[in-house]
Amino acid sequence: MKTVAFKTLGCKLNYSETMSIQQDFEEEGYNISNFEEPADIYVINTCSVTQNANSTCRSTVRRALRRNPEAFVAVIGCYAQLEPDEIANIDGVDTVLGAKNKFKLLELFDDFSKRTEPVVYNSDVNEAVDFHNSFSADDRTRAFLKVQDGCSYNCSFCTIPLARGKSRSPEIASVEQNAQLLVEDGFKEIVITGVNAGDFGRGTDENFFMLLQALDQVDGLERIRFSSVEPNLMHEELIHFTAESDKIQPHFHMPLQSGSDKMLGLMRRRYQSDLYRQRVELIKDLMPDAAIGVDVITGHPGETDEFFQESFDFIDSLPVSYLHVFTYSERPKTHALNIEPNVQNSVRKERTHKLRRLSQKKRYAFDTSFSESIRPVLFEGANKNGAMLGWTDNYVRVGIPYNPRYENRILPVHMGARSKEGYLIGELTAEAKEEQKTIAELVG
Repeated sequence: MKTVAFKTLGCKLNYSETMSIQQDFEEEGYNISNFEEPADIYVINTCSVTQNANSTCRSTVRRALRRNPEAFVAVIGCYAQLEPDEIANIDGVDTVLGAKNKFKLLELFDDFSKRTEPVVYNSDVNEAVDFHNSFSADDRTRAFLKVQDGCSYNCSFCTIPLARGKSRSPEIASVEQNAQLLVEDGFKEIVITGVNAGDFGRGTDENFFMLLQALDQVDGLERIRFSSVEPNLMHEELIHFTAESDKIQPHFHMPLQSGSDKMLGLMRRRYQSDLYRQRVELIKDLMPDAAIGVDVITGHPGETDEFFQESFDFIDSLPVSYLHVFTYSERPKTHALNIEPNVQNSVRKERTHKLRRLSQKKRYAFDTSFSESIRPVLFEGANKNGAMLGWTDNYVRVGIPYNPRYENRILPVHMGARSKEGYLIGELTAEAKEEQKTIAELVG
């Protein structure tokens, strides 16, 4: 059988979808190779979020063809949906598959032989109405489970509705089944992912809160996290339920994009800063140790110095833990292109640096506030220069001396100082050491 290699550009959702396609190839008997090695087929799953999507895609295709000039190259995903002709003009590309067809590679091609002209499968994004189950894992301890796709919002800066179509999701029973399969595969933690995961169940009698309630009952599942949920969908009942749950971790990621109400209006966001503050304050009232991550965009058209400072001061005043800061970049067919004044690139970058420095300050303060405390840590298997790393329930990175016996175990750790690598240096509690010693002796 031929060898196939995969490359994912972009978000965790893209990774989970790549993993699903890879599994389809494995089931058909194809050999899976590393992307940096020679392969007969290269599948590149693209992202459309940033301005450099084209150059990133081109360089990735060139890297593949350097490994094997005769390889079949398939480009799929968000950028493939938005700019199929542009991708088809890249030398060496054999096929381009948009949102509707990206999961159909094995149906559309049989021999995957090099073509003289690329074949483009692209249709109106609104025809992408099916939901495809998928998950990915960055280690053997936690899995990213896709529960929702597409987006029915219309934010000014975003191409995702154009690239993925309208919001859609499976039934809760299907997600429960997938979660149970992941537990049976040995995963201790599941991270719920989606383009707009909080919009789960749109157009049905189900919703995201009901999904969390169901997953909370999955036997053997020890940890649940959910990725980005919009503030207007982070309902109070959801926050209260998280506080009461033994499985859902005290870790929230809630996009803000700007702390200026004027900018939120220009961005076509569905909330204002007072709602965001209310959500943060409720989380901290119920779960004082909770981590809260924030998405922010700098340099969006219309962002004056005054509006940026207003946003900066608002974020600085919040008890949040870290920021994901994105520099605005122009995307075709988005409403933001019609907004003035435009912000110079140098100013965008300067604002990004300011917010990233604020993020470092908040992350350091949050992490070190747990020094000398004890938290449960799920340990990963990799040996990082003699250290074994893991995450606490509230998303603090912790490292202990490497011991392969601790892989995929949730253990109580006494946390100390912060290392130069950015994690807290930990030590198992005396009780945990004794328990692990007993287990090791019983195993032999």
